[in-house]
Amino acid sequence: MAELETIEYKAEDGVAWVTMNRPEVLNAFNARMQRELRTVWRWLRRDDSVRVVVLTGAGDRAFSSGVDRFEVLGAGKEANVVAGVDAAAGPDPEAPPEPVHIGADTSPFMFDDPSEHLGPKSNDMWKPVVAAVNGMACGGAFYMLGEADIIIAADHATFFDPHVTFGMPAGYEPLHMLPKMPFGEIVRMTLLGSSERMSAARAHQIGLVSELCPLAELHERAAWVAGEIAKAPALAVQGSLRALWAGLELSRSQALGFGWAFVGLGTDQRYLDEGQAAIEAGVKVKPRVR
Repeated sequence: MAELETIEYKAEDGVAWVTMNRPEVLNAFNARMQRELRTVWRWLRRDDSVRVVVLTGAGDRAFSSGVDRFEVLGAGKEANVVAGVDAAAGPDPEAPPEPVHIGADTSPFMFDDPSEHLGPKSNDMWKPVVAAVNGMACGGAFYMLGEADIIIAADHATFFDPHVTFGMPAGYEPLHMLPKMPFGEIVRMTLLGSSERMSAARAHQIGLVSELCPLAELHERAAWVAGEIAKAPALAVQGSLRALWAGLELSRSQALGFGWAFVGLGTDQRYLDEGQAAIEAGVKVKPRVR
């Protein structure tokens, strides 16, 4: 993998830890982090030694505060240079890909989204992702949380979307979160902007977060969940995950129509035989009660 500047990456025992590492700006993402996250997600598709991913932020203040408005939105007229394309000079493949233009340029039908490719599913990466929310999560952070599979939060974490407070419509962010939250809750979060923050306790109450813990225990809780999932056969896990997301995004009958494919593609006879042998041998799993 290429050298990373804004992300810390490590992998061991089948679990990769991806840490957004810009704590001085509350782990806000700039164009560099966007590209590096895409690189990591695409890399993880090819690394069979990794079965589960934990996504978190550096420090104890924020998971991510969304887009770095000072670096990305503050680019001014120079932001018309996008991915090496200068409207005046023509394409230059050697030009740096920054700064990033936000919104429509010469046509309303072509739109630059600074948060594109932030999430694993947007990069077709179907290994389970556990989000360990270590503090504030707002705005653009929802691109990632919306595509996470399990969310565990420190008990001081908060969630909010500041877009409307600062004159911007919230479009993509609430849509990413809508499947994870009751409609009334996402409407309230969206329209109240920075005026209200959802506590970790409330996020747990409505099902956005599956587990709460003190910050000091967050790493261990996320590591345990990821580690237990990593013990299972990768194909079975990924097939199950694809089935669940299909059920989330398609109608019930459409998702059931793909059931044979998820089961067939996710079944490895070797592991099926091992599982059957364990059942017949009376092997018991000692569960952890949540």
